[in-house]
Amino acid sequence: MTEIHFYHLTRKTLEQVLPELLAKTLERDLRAVVKTANAAQSEELAKFLWVYTQDSFLPHGTEEDKEAESQPIWITHKDENPNMAAFLFLTNMAESDKMSGYERVCNIFDGNNENALQKAREMWKALQSMPYKLTYWKQTDTGWSKE
Repeated sequence: MTEIHFYHLTRKTLEQVLPELLAKTLERDLRAVVKTANAAQSEELAKFLWVYTQDSFLPHGTEEDKEAESQPIWITHKDENPNMAAFLFLTNMAESDKMSGYERVCNIFDGNNENALQKAREMWKALQSMPYKLTYWKQTDTGWSKE
């Protein structure tokens, strides 16, 4: 059964949280797809992941890089899984019709953005009647709290 985790950002940004989650995914020898809302966001995120820290990097690729099957992290605005990923990360209110094809889906949304918050609530309600295991995580002063 696909697990769907909702990550409600209130204290950190997507750029601060996503690299941590992707690093944990790679530590488990799993692959990931990061879905953005559009091609420009995909390219911006790909550039950011090369420079987000000076002492490490997250190996990844985009449509521009080609060879998706060899990329441990694939960044795209399309609803695809060309690298046979186990995890899907939905960012910037991106959606997917193919969530059941993943072991885990992480919907990361900005809780300070009313549109993103509303969209996440609607998604939660819609998924409650489907065969998914839903988990909600909210940022606190000390880390993440499972609600």
